[in-house]
Amino acid sequence: MIWLAASYLAGSIPFGLLIARAWSGKDVREVGSGNIGATNVARAAGRSAAIATLLLDAAKGLLPVLLAPRDPSWLRPACALCAVVGHCFPLWLRFRGGKGVATGLGVSLALAPWAAVAGGLTWLAAYKVLKISSVGSLAGVAVALAVAAFSADRFSLSGIAAVSALIVVRHSANIRRLLRRQES
Repeated sequence: MIWLAASYLAGSIPFGLLIARAWSGKDVREVGSGNIGATNVARAAGRSAAIATLLLDAAKGLLPVLLAPRDPSWLRPACALCAVVGHCFPLWLRFRGGKGVATGLGVSLALAPWAAVAGGLTWLAAYKVLKISSVGSLAGVAVALAVAAFSADRFSLSGIAAVSALIVVRHSANIRRLLRRQES
């Protein structure tokens, strides 16, 4: 249980909020989408701040999974889910956090590296073509899950599937706007 709680707490560190405040003096929750993730940090504090947020948000998913014991087999995937839940619902921000994409990338790197690489490249390609981060995120999640189905053990695949489902749910408003062709 301590590993799961530690993973949640690591995931709940609001790097986007802290970086945007330090770099621009702005509260990222009052800019753009109000999200604490890297895309909104770019709006609030610029590209360098967004890259720092992306890296730190990925690290807070990667490290708890890598540090957790391998036995029992379900523990690392459970830590992965707890880290992403921490990012999406951080205790420190009244459970209003980000969408889990960068933290999901970090946990995927730990559980199924090829899936993470494929998902990251898919996000990059979709974003470069369409300039809509949510499309890139959702496409990246789908590709990462598909690659994990062929490259990960069943416990890791279950963890990635749970994280993917959470990320899709967190994007439900984006999906509705995409269907109405109103997503910016």
